[in-house]
Parts: sequence; C-alpha cells; structure tokens
Amino acid sequence: MKLLAALLLALALDGASAAPPPIKALLITGGCCHDYGVQKDILKRGLEARLNVVVEQIHSDDKSARPAFAHHGNPDYAKGFDMVIHDECAADVGDPALIDAVLKPHLVDGLPAVNLHCAMHSYRFGAFGKPVRAGADNARWFAFLGLQSSGHGPQEPIDIAFADTGHPITRGLSNWTTVNEELYNNVAFHGGHVLARGMQREQGRMVEAAVAWTHEFGPRKARVFSTTIGHNNETVGDPRYLDMIARAVLWSVDKLQADGTPVDGYGKQWRVAQLNARRP
Repeated sequence: MKLLAALLLALALDGASAAPPPIKALLITGGCCHDYGVQKDILKRGLEARLNVVVEQIHSDDKSARPAFAHHGNPDYAKGFDMVIHDECAADVGDPALIDAVLKPHLVDGLPAVNLHCAMHSYRFGAFGKPVRAGADNARWFAFLGLQSSGHGPQEPIDIAFADTGHPITRGLSNWTTVNEELYNNVAFHGGHVLARGMQREQGRMVEAAVAWTHEFGPRKARVFSTTIGHNNETVGDPRYLDMIARAVLWSVDKLQADGTPVDGYGKQWRVAQLNARRP
C-alpha cells in the first residue's frame, strides 16, 4: 500500500509540474443590491474547482451605489493579472476620469475581461437611459461591454436559450430556466455578439433580451465576455452558470478550444493534480 501511495503521489507531482502556470484572475466584487460577500466566495471556489486558475480578489463591503474601492483611481490596478472579472455594482460612479482608470487595463493594455450582472449597470453618466451613440463621451463603459443596458424587469425565472451554439463558450451547453432573476434590457448594441437570449414574463407578457455576449474592445482587441445573469446566490452557485463563466474565462485568455474544452493544462484535472501534490 505504501508503494502504491508513493507512486500515486509521484504521478500527481509529475502531472502538477507538467501543468503550465495557472491563469491569474482578478475578481472585483462589491457595491449595491447584491450579496457580494457570499457570491465572491462562490465564484472563487467554483472557478478554481473547474480550471487551472488562481482567483485573487478586490472586495468592498460598501453596499452603496457609489462603493469605495481601494483600486479606484489607480490605472495599473490589474498589473500582473491575465484577466479581470468585473462583478461590481457601481451604478452611481460616473466620474469620467475614474472610469478611464478602470478601463485602462482593457483599453490600453488589452487585458481580457469577464463582466457579470450589475457590471452592466456600472460606471455610467449622462442620459444612459436612452441609446448612446458610439464615440459619445458617456459611451466609455458601453463600448467596453459591447451592449448598453439601463434597467431590468421583475424577479421572475428566465428561460435561457443559447443563440450561437457553435461558439466555444456555448458548444454543448444546454438551455435552462433560472430561479427568480432579473432580465436586463438591451438599449443599444455596441458591437456585442449575442451568445444567449433570455425570456421572462413581465406584466403578463413575455419579454426577450440578450443575456450573454462576446466583444472585442479597443485597439488591441481585448476579448470581453458579458452576462446579465447572476443576481441571486442560487444562480451564481448553479453548476450550469459556473460552467459558462469558467468557459468564458478560458475563452478570454485564449485557452478554450473550438469544441469547448480547455487547452491542455487548463482544465479541472490539472487543478486537482496541483492541489493533491501540495497535500502532506
């Protein structure tokens, strides 16, 4: 038995050493209207269980629509990371200079991003309830997202249907119906390519909107994925949701193959081998 255990450990160590360095992801959470204190941990555990990724966090317990983040105003906040997951709700943060600093890693450095739920309703100013034209002063964040949204419907289930089933992020994923969620409206598209649409009953009628899309942003064509799904803890912890977000992370850093599987070294088996190798 001791020989077998030693052999298994050696194999785990060998597998771990053969794995490439993990993806370094920065997860930003905090702000209004959501249980970010719980969701930040759900996302970190869910992604690290699925991928060869290390998720580091910037979190604020400030639950206002103008949350105080330590990194705000620092354009180099994402230095050393491979990508950023924006999951903040900063709906009343509208200072253009601050927004430019948040965008700098993506616009100037070409850093990929995954944007979740209320990130779509953050960093906005001006008449954002009406369609904002490309290039307008208040189009900064919408140009990054690839889509402009200004509000949402009731807390009701959303029927999610994948519109582009051939995309690596969605290939093989099944349509599903969420628990009570918020369907964000689509005011205007700013280059987003729709991957999934959602249908929700609102005041006796069915309303449809894009709920997941990809985009290329800036002169360096940074890969950006966004989804408006993810209000409630049960949704964020749903394996179907986490699978989609995990694929989006891989796609953003170009580690997702055309068939929807990770590039060698970035899937779950490599992460398990690394964790096993560290155990005494």
